[in-house]
Amino acid sequence: MAFRPETAKPLNELAEVLLRGDSTLSRGERELIATSVSAGNDCYFCTSAHGAFASLQLDDGDEVVRAVRADYETAPISDKLKALIAIALKVRVGGKSVTSEDVDRARAEGATDVEIHDTVLIAAAFCMFNRYVDGLATWAPTDPQMYAMNAERITTQGYVGSVPSP
Repeated sequence: MAFRPETAKPLNELAEVLLRGDSTLSRGERELIATSVSAGNDCYFCTSAHGAFASLQLDDGDEVVRAVRADYETAPISDKLKALIAIALKVRVGGKSVTSEDVDRARAEGATDVEIHDTVLIAAAFCMFNRYVDGLATWAPTDPQMYAMNAERITTQGYVGSVPSP
C-alpha cells in the first residue's frame, strides 16, 4: 500500500465503506466475512489482520474467529451470518457458484437484499485484496501482537489514510 499510495487510496476507501460504513451487519460480522474469504484463499496476512479486527469487535471475539475458521456452520454465530458466509465462500470460488437456494437460505434466516449484496461485494473485494497481497509476496508478520496493535488502530481510526492493507 505504501508503494503506490494512489492505488492504495481507493482500495482503502472501498474497505472503509464495506467494513465500517453504515450497515445492518455489525463491523465485526463484516470483518468475519472478510476473514473467512481470506482464509479460504490461504492469504495469511489478510486472514490474520481481519481476524484480529473481527476479534476486537465481536463478543468473545477470539473464540468466535477460531470457531468460524474451523467450521463456520458449527460456530457460535447467527444462522443468518452462517448463510451469508456460505454465500461469501461460494463467491470466493466463483460468482456463478452462488445459487438461488443460497440466496433463499440467507433470506429465510433474515438477511436483507442489501446484506446479501454487501456480502457478495466483500467476498469479491477480498478475493482481489488477497491476490494483491499474495501476488506481491507481501511480508506478513508472524507475531499475533502485530495484528492486535493494527486492530486497535483500524477499529478506532478506520482504513482511510491507513498504510496497512485493507
